Amino acid sequence: MKLIDAVERAAARLDAAGVGFGHGTTNAFDEAAWLLLWRLGLPLDALDDEAGRELGDAEQAAVDDLVTQRIATRRPAAYLTGEAWLQGLPFHVDERVIVPRSLIAEVLADGSAEPWLAEEPRRILDLCTGNGSLAVLAALAWPAAQVDATDLSADALAVAQRNVERHGVADRVRLRQGDGLAASQGRYDLVLCNPPYVNRASMQALPAEFRAEPALALDGGADGMDFIRPLLRDLPARLSPGGVLLLEVGHERGHFEAAFAHLQPVWLSTSAGDDAVLLLTRENLA
Repeated sequence: MKLIDAVERAAARLDAAGVGFGHGTTNAFDEAAWLLLWRLGLPLDALDDEAGRELGDAEQAAVDDLVTQRIATRRPAAYLTGEAWLQGLPFHVDERVIVPRSLIAEVLADGSAEPWLAEEPRRILDLCTGNGSLAVLAALAWPAAQVDATDLSADALAVAQRNVERHGVADRVRLRQGDGLAASQGRYDLVLCNPPYVNRASMQALPAEFRAEPALALDGGADGMDFIRPLLRDLPARLSPGGVLLLEVGHERGHFEAAFAHLQPVWLSTSAGDDAVLLLTRENLA
């Protein structure tokens, strides 16, 4: 069987099983291609070049087994491969962290927040860093910056340590354990935060793949704002003059606006629309 035929067969199996996507892919074909290329030890962008490759019996059995695991366990593909990609960079992941997919990464890449920055940030805080991907991307975007990356979970920080070392920024990214701003020190020019923001009703309706992730990193309480309320209350004292917050709220814009009707955030465009990532300046918050 040719590789392209094996991918199409695997995609049909994933579709028929009703697995959930959203951890790096959005459809069965892309997920099947990712799994098969990884299992065969091929680059993840090699499908076009390798489409006509004939699979041996052992290779076919190996890819079939991996797809069977994906269906039976409902674990995100990134947990099976141990790797996820964000803005073209690979990051180690496992069940200690959610699979990195923050839309803030797009904002860092496209520079859409830069008009609100008084100057190039020298001190950056990445709250709820998880596997450290945003901290790494920020350190690479601003090579002169020092980045504090904090998380309540010591397990998550152990994964983040692997990633900051992998990408050569361990000398500029300091990992700190603590709840919210408690682990931060001093003032920051830029704060990134992809917090737990899923509201309680939505948590109960999440597909199995999302329930396989640490609930601590997802569950934002009744309206999704449990972490965000104390953050916005206390953050002005931790922002430099002209400092900026980039905050992801996913599908919770309605709950955010209900909870913080007095604020006037700038909603930034991402691939998910104009409702998922917002920007607040220190002046807005104060």
